[in-house]
Amino acid sequence: MLERSPYHRFAEFIAPDADRRGILRSLLGELGLPFLPVTIAGNCHFFVGPEPLLRLPVPLCSESRPPQPTNHSPVNLEVVLCAHYDRVAGSPGANDNSAAVFQLIETAVKLRDAQKAGWRVILTDKEELSPGEHIRDQGSYSLARALREAGQGGGEFFIFDACGVGDTLIISTMADYMMKDTDGLEIAKVRRQTKRLRNRALETARKLAMDKVLLAPVPFSDDLGFLGGGITAQTITVLPAKEASDLAGNLRGVPGFTGALIKGELRTPRLLSLIPETWRTLNSGEDRAEHLTPEHYKQVVRFAASLCGG
Repeated sequence: MLERSPYHRFAEFIAPDADRRGILRSLLGELGLPFLPVTIAGNCHFFVGPEPLLRLPVPLCSESRPPQPTNHSPVNLEVVLCAHYDRVAGSPGANDNSAAVFQLIETAVKLRDAQKAGWRVILTDKEELSPGEHIRDQGSYSLARALREAGQGGGEFFIFDACGVGDTLIISTMADYMMKDTDGLEIAKVRRQTKRLRNRALETARKLAMDKVLLAPVPFSDDLGFLGGGITAQTITVLPAKEASDLAGNLRGVPGFTGALIKGELRTPRLLSLIPETWRTLNSGEDRAEHLTPEHYKQVVRFAASLCGG
């Protein structure tokens, strides 16, 4: 089967008042990708993957068809690739997070055409929180709890967020900082899982000869919601090389910057000026398609597919 591209629907997806759920349903069907919309706590997530992995337990099927008997052999879930498709009102959401959504759809096409097994893509809802909302209001929190309760919490979870601008892979270390002053058996287990996921990401980057890679805290994404719901996940994002280099220098050399970035307390003009420019446009009207660097999309797709053995 020839590989097909999803990007012809991108401009429609980031248009004002776009029916993003409707576009995803239509696009996934057009590309011939098996998918299942699953509504949990009022949020609609799209599960994409090999048919055997879409035969979900009843508790997860609050929307759409119930699980059906299948003649497929059982498939062990190994890797789950996630990207949120919601956006802040008033923002085109080109980089946050439409680019990663389409990159993972392209990855799914590539894995499907290569007949790879043991992978799943989940396009998540409700990553963006409104003022006054808590991490437990994030869609990934209730999704993680439901997956665990249904026995679907296994596998390695990787989150792709804001992957549309730049050529430098940022592997988030946010979980390390969040667990820095905590202890206990459960925390020790999460630390081991976090290290395993991070090493998997680093090994994959080395395998692909990606020489622009940075470990740094990423103060956004679904990973904290997943963690609160009982699933450890590794966030991946992308920055232009100059911004990544400046970020690394500021994290090392500017007193108070790392803590303020992690806590979201960048209130002084000086600290705000140290945030990568790409991150400053997120959740704003400036998150437009003309800022994207589609010439680097294939690198993200290759990385995501390689995590799944593709």
